[in-house]
Amino acid sequence: MRQWTIDAFAAEPFKGNPACVVEPFDAWPADAWMQSLAAENNQAETAFLMKTDDPARFGLRWFTPAMEVPLCGHATLAAGHAILAEIGVATEQIAFDTQSGSLTVSRRGGGYEMNFPASRPVRIDPPAGLAEALGADLLEVWSSLYLVALVKDEETLRALRPNIAAIEPISSGATQRRGNVGVSAIAPPGAAYDVVSRFFAPGSGIAEDPATGSLHCILSPLFSAKLGRPVLRFHQAYPGRGANMECELSGERVLIRGQAVTVVESRLRL
Repeated sequence: MRQWTIDAFAAEPFKGNPACVVEPFDAWPADAWMQSLAAENNQAETAFLMKTDDPARFGLRWFTPAMEVPLCGHATLAAGHAILAEIGVATEQIAFDTQSGSLTVSRRGGGYEMNFPASRPVRIDPPAGLAEALGADLLEVWSSLYLVALVKDEETLRALRPNIAAIEPISSGATQRRGNVGVSAIAPPGAAYDVVSRFFAPGSGIAEDPATGSLHCILSPLFSAKLGRPVLRFHQAYPGRGANMECELSGERVLIRGQAVTVVESRLRL
């Protein structure tokens, strides 16, 4: 059985966010087996696929090294790339049945477009201790699938050295969900992107995630309202990598566009 390691939201190797994608199964393996392989891979997510009667439709599940998660953008992009570019399914669009409903990955120019549900956030008072845990003054805090904190500029965001252990209980207490926090700022004039972000995900077993599609399901409606336009360019500023994507708010959906690169093809001896 083949497995690929794919850098998602990247135009070249060693950028974006790596995800492992396993060749599609005829039926789901045991959950414990999938969790063990995800832990062995030790990437932010491993994507597992299951065949259906439709050659352009698959079941899709995502596991971090610690747990199964209900939505993962970069591993969905990686799964679409694996099917279209590596397996070579001759179609313009792949559909996935997931815990978050039906998701699609379509060919678009030299990359791909994903269709995800928008997660419109609600502004809240900053939870006690969040600014101290992040190590920065906060302009605003918003709540949705995760907390999103806004800081004054890109320099502040890139300099963050948060207390990861302190973030998880603050965020989970405020959202009643996983204890993860996105931090964002409007990019300076002349930048190649409109919004810059980082994502700290101890509630998913990850200190910092290099590229997070689900976060942009929140950021797209938030910053589309702030900046007054539906199409925005985002940069996720994980130290040493960096990831780029374009998001378009379309009603209650977010179209997320980006590229992907295969860096490893391997064979599982299992």
